[in-house]
Amino acid sequence: MGKRKLLFRGTGTALVTPFKKDGTVDEVVLRELVDRQIKARVEALVPVGSTGEGATLTESEQAQVIEMVVDQTHGRVPVIAGASSNATAKAVALALEAKRCGADAILTVAPFYNKPTQEGLYQHFGTIADTLEMPIVIYNVPGRTASNIEAGTTLRLAEESPYIAGVKEASGNLSQIMEILHHRPAGFGVWSGDDNMTFPLVALGADGIISVVANEVPAEFSRMVRYALKGNFTGAREMHFRMLDLMNANFIESNPIPVKAAMAMMGLLEETYRLPLTRLSEISRPKLEKVLKQLALTR
Repeated sequence: MGKRKLLFRGTGTALVTPFKKDGTVDEVVLRELVDRQIKARVEALVPVGSTGEGATLTESEQAQVIEMVVDQTHGRVPVIAGASSNATAKAVALALEAKRCGADAILTVAPFYNKPTQEGLYQHFGTIADTLEMPIVIYNVPGRTASNIEAGTTLRLAEESPYIAGVKEASGNLSQIMEILHHRPAGFGVWSGDDNMTFPLVALGADGIISVVANEVPAEFSRMVRYALKGNFTGAREMHFRMLDLMNANFIESNPIPVKAAMAMMGLLEETYRLPLTRLSEISRPKLEKVLKQLALTR
């Protein structure tokens, strides 16, 4: 691999995984969602991540979903497949399978529960990258993993491995993200991992977002990101605030519970989850319905 090339600029949608009422993957709906996203001009698709309930899919189902998304995408946008484990050897195996399924790149989260040191994180991601020899996006989400990938570790990986293509940053730590943006090498992508942080991070130089809310409003959200990337901050700010309540509503309960509930209200899929995730509570449901009606996404 030669000079690092930026994977994408704009919106990558962290795709939900639609299930039928019996709990199996709904291939027909998944393919419809892929086409809906591409028609709305998102710049990348990210299946089998947190939003795609990758943790409760079997390994064969993960491969099945990735293959479907790759097939339906047909090269129109990059497919960045989730492949994560808190055991490095298993993360490597999952990533190799995603590569076999045709993914263009891998999104892999910091090991959860183990609480590795920064050296452990460095070796974990470095081992995956060296084995795969394809673009890897590291995913920093301390709220889910109980460990933070510090800026120094991210930058060390970026400098030492051409296969470390970028970072999805969901730490909420602006100082840390700014340090990465300030010192990153050419071609190393920095994407927001929080929808409501996208506009300010793009203004600071980030390359876009790997998004939850784009499942519901792909055209509007990807347009907002393109405005910001082009320096139209007035237009982007207006759209940011118009969608802010929806961004926040997507996290009134654990992701992807609210976004799948919203998409069910919009008639896009069945509101079906894998345990331990459960249906949106009756306390939260009216709040989400109100936001969707305000944006004319439901009647």
